[in-house]
Amino acid sequence: MKAVERKQIVILGGSFAGLTAAYELQRLLKGRHEVLVVDRSDTFTFIPSLIWLPLGWRTAKQITFPVSKSLQRKGIGFLQAEIESIEPEHRMVQVRKVADGEQKTLHYDFLVVATGPHVDFEAVEGLGPKQGNTWSICNLEHAEHAGEAWQKFTQHPGPVLIGATQGAACYGAAYEFVFNVEYALRRLGIRKQVPVTYITSEPYAGHFGIGGMTASRPMTEWFFRHTGIHWVTDAVIERVEPDEVWFRQGKLHRADAPAGAAEDLAGKSLPYRYGMIIPPFLGASVVRKSGLGNERGFIETDDMYRHQKYPEVYAAGVSVAVAAPEKCAAGCAVPKTGYISEVMAKTAARNIAAAITGQPLKAKPVSQLDAVCIMDAGNEGILMLTDRVYAPKNRKVQILLPGPWIHWGKLAFERYFVWKMRTGQVRLP
Repeated sequence: MKAVERKQIVILGGSFAGLTAAYELQRLLKGRHEVLVVDRSDTFTFIPSLIWLPLGWRTAKQITFPVSKSLQRKGIGFLQAEIESIEPEHRMVQVRKVADGEQKTLHYDFLVVATGPHVDFEAVEGLGPKQGNTWSICNLEHAEHAGEAWQKFTQHPGPVLIGATQGAACYGAAYEFVFNVEYALRRLGIRKQVPVTYITSEPYAGHFGIGGMTASRPMTEWFFRHTGIHWVTDAVIERVEPDEVWFRQGKLHRADAPAGAAEDLAGKSLPYRYGMIIPPFLGASVVRKSGLGNERGFIETDDMYRHQKYPEVYAAGVSVAVAAPEKCAAGCAVPKTGYISEVMAKTAARNIAAAITGQPLKAKPVSQLDAVCIMDAGNEGILMLTDRVYAPKNRKVQILLPGPWIHWGKLAFERYFVWKMRTGQVRLP
């Protein structure tokens, strides 16, 4: 490797994209340059397993580990701090240390923004676990509170509403949670007492914000009918009250109704006693304030995941602006988590390393990104594989494999991935 001046690379965020970028940079640069990860939390959480935590099938200890220890073993710096501002014109980040409140200025040669989302519960009146009337599985704290509410609910069961509101993107988690809740109710012997309804802004079940896949709609609808779950499509939620969700629009499909039959929910409500509804995502507050993002706070990048104005700034994961491949009348956003965020992070890291060492940069356009997803359903599930996840007209591979072995596959993947991120083995698939 050609000898160059030692560079300072700052990575904002210590979750999927941030850790992947840090490990990959350290591997490629062989410790010759400073890599520093900044996050308010020292805990990595395997977010896909949060669907199980409220139901008591996982504990926080099983799906988390300390970030700092893992990074330090690889010679990567870690600073537990609140990110207060990003000043791209001066290549500076202002932070406040969690431990003692000390303010600190970080200078960088390269910056990776992997801050994840701001969950926008304010988008719908009455939504959310703090100021609203619904629960959430968007992060560890939310899922733990959802678990406390679940324990109380099982003593006094009633209707359940689960889903994702207009503008949401994380449809996969909502689908998984509704199927796992239905399975949990059967295990508890109270399923007959509990009507379960899935709510989504998708134009049809199995759209996932990406235009669906071959057979995804009939397979998803079959799962709903098979498990007796009603579902609402084209949903725009007006407000959430303590025991009712009111709709501006929506089509209710009952599991026992003929295929294609739907009830108009405009101006109507559905009752609930336990509700979990995923909100829209915005870019992190610090990104929105910095001017690096678009109107929703997501960063528009080139095909190398570089900022279009500041080439020393890269982004990965939820922080990246990705246009929806299909417009939804009720408002849909695209998923950018999990495997997709890893690919973005590796591409950004490899291009930063190339820029430092004088090598050519390599593009990986979002239109060429593939997707691998395991959708768990309690004691069964669906494996979904597709190429060109954001370009449905160009897809050549669209595979959906259902079966009970998918559930066991997700359990095995959880252990493998937590080990991979704890030990920094990001070269592995």
